[in-house]
Amino acid sequence: MQGANLSAVTEFILIGFSIFPHLQLMFFLLFLLMYLFTLLGNLLIMVTIWREPSLHMPMYLFLCALSISEVLYTFAIIPRMLADLLSTHHTIALMACASQMFFSFTFGFTHSFLLTVMGYDRYVAICHPLRYNVLMSPRGCACLVAWSWAGGSIVGLVVTSAIFQLTFCRSNEIYHFVCHVKPLLKLACGENVFTLAMGVGLVCITALLGCCLLILLSYAFIVAAILRIPSAVGRHKSFSTCVSHLTMVVVHYGFASVIYLKPKGPQSLEADTLMGTTYTVLTPFLSPIIFSLRNKELKKAMKKTILNKL
Repeated sequence: MQGANLSAVTEFILIGFSIFPHLQLMFFLLFLLMYLFTLLGNLLIMVTIWREPSLHMPMYLFLCALSISEVLYTFAIIPRMLADLLSTHHTIALMACASQMFFSFTFGFTHSFLLTVMGYDRYVAICHPLRYNVLMSPRGCACLVAWSWAGGSIVGLVVTSAIFQLTFCRSNEIYHFVCHVKPLLKLACGENVFTLAMGVGLVCITALLGCCLLILLSYAFIVAAILRIPSAVGRHKSFSTCVSHLTMVVVHYGFASVIYLKPKGPQSLEADTLMGTTYTVLTPFLSPIIFSLRNKELKKAMKKTILNKL
């Protein structure tokens, strides 16, 4: 019986924003503008870093990699969401759903790992400035970026393969606008669903908390080093190089903790749907704003790039 039920599920229906029938056009226009801004902002950051020799240093290499992961993450989710907002046909094939989950988790966790690497970069720059060129050599930076992408790919592969080995027999309606773990688990049946759900949750939370703890540890050493600087100007100059990264960390992990660490309890479908937009639309939208406005060197170089194009 389970095999028959599994073979019958060849596609899912994404309920998504269909619960807001009168607001779909408004959501479409809002999310389209935010998506276009996200793409343009990240592309501008990448082009600026590529064209400006003064930005060819580890911190901006990591920022460029972060922008790439941001573009790919939003591309895995938002175009499909925008299409569904204008359509009455919300079905998604089983393999397309699995692909969307894999890529969204891969690029999402790559983003988390890159933020951790950027925290380590700031730690080395402030706490071990004389060894910075040795510890953050081009080869070392390339390895850190490669390991971040590899780590994201492993998490995406583990989560996706675990979820899609389940039997889906209750329904084919996903109460979300994206193929996400929690709504898919609600459609699964079998003796191993609870065990597998705990395992997937443990992998995701361990990866997020591990990155968060490493960043906190880096900043504990950074703060201690900054407090030892005798002049106020020196302290301000050192800390200013960390502000944009620290702000992005607070935003990223703040929204992620709301999703992954929220207590179980009754929650409306409307609230879950709107909460999902915080990490799929809002966080990527804020990222280029935070890094371009809070980083003076990048902001100056971006103005130069824009003026050269005009």
